[in-house]
Amino acid sequence: MSVYLDHAATTPMLPAAVETLTAELARTGNPSSLHASGRAARRTVEEGRERLAAALGARPSEVVLTSGGTEADNLAVKGLFWARRTADPDRRRLLVSSVEHHAVLDPAFWMAEHAGAEVVLLPVDGDGVVDTAALAAELAEHGSRTALVSVMWANNEVGALQPVDEVVALAHRYGVPVHADAVQGVGQVPVDFAGSGLDAMTVTGHKLGGPGGIGALLARRGLDLTPVLHGGGQERGVRSGTLHAALVASFAVAAQEAVATMPELAVRVGALRDRLVAGVLERAEGARLRGPEQASRRLPANAHFTFDGCEGDSLLYLLDSAGIEASTGSACQAGVPQPSHVLLAMGLGEDDARGALRFSLGHTSTEEDVDAVLEALPAAVHRARAAGRALRAAVPA
Repeated sequence: MSVYLDHAATTPMLPAAVETLTAELARTGNPSSLHASGRAARRTVEEGRERLAAALGARPSEVVLTSGGTEADNLAVKGLFWARRTADPDRRRLLVSSVEHHAVLDPAFWMAEHAGAEVVLLPVDGDGVVDTAALAAELAEHGSRTALVSVMWANNEVGALQPVDEVVALAHRYGVPVHADAVQGVGQVPVDFAGSGLDAMTVTGHKLGGPGGIGALLARRGLDLTPVLHGGGQERGVRSGTLHAALVASFAVAAQEAVATMPELAVRVGALRDRLVAGVLERAEGARLRGPEQASRRLPANAHFTFDGCEGDSLLYLLDSAGIEASTGSACQAGVPQPSHVLLAMGLGEDDARGALRFSLGHTSTEEDVDAVLEALPAAVHRARAAGRALRAAVPA
């Protein structure tokens, strides 16, 4: 039996999305071609764009199709910074939360190294929620020099929902555009682009039951974006590249279904998550829930823990051998486990941060999945903790 609890990394495709993708893959045509096959492909793309816009609270003209969330984040960070800096050379400051996904953090620091940006990491509290008082103070002092604020809708590791409305209100007082990576939020919590007041928002297919390799940046009308890719001038000249009509159609169907079924899914998955959290805290010694304890302040599908005296990688492999697939939620660089930058920003020490394990549920999750975790986890924690003690004893002080 295999238990998949890594939906935050990628979630299984919805049947309707699979059906749409396989049907469209049999068609031929470049959406930029003028003959009949090309026009048919263009119609598929534009119908998908309309569906995406309707599901996400945007206008079709605001949907810029990309290869996924990473490209959309790069277009937002780099494209907005370059456009703002061109209009006003003094606007060099890039404000990003310290718990952003690397698809936002890495382009921001690349801009600091190559484009003269001044990156400011906004602090978070112990739950992983951005400190809006710090943002307000930063803008009060440097608002006229700020090019962009980027704060994610919901954190991918600990599930903390961010105060997007408040961030937007603060930034707009100083004429500063706001981008949010909403990759984790769509399909779990209400996400409305127009209602949020955001200037740009990232979404992607494989996190909500669609295919990989397709995403979008929602960019409000009139927003000036400098292209990151140059070529054929597709997507209003903002994002060149031949569009994959089948992926667009499948992505749109998945987004439409994910948003429509979100209220029911959030309740069902939230109940499973609450049962999982209670069981882990009861059965696994040294388990600590990370992120907001209040269910309404975190993603319904997210359960993130640290385990005292354990390495998250050890737990991951032990559970995997028992047929349970989860995630540490931290990066590995050059084969060396690194503590999560999210947990460090929340104030955890490196030892605690290395003991992280994230369970993320989704539309295929069941009561039996939770039962399997609660049965296998205590022994895995015991073995991981024993291995940790042995390793520490073998390493000279």
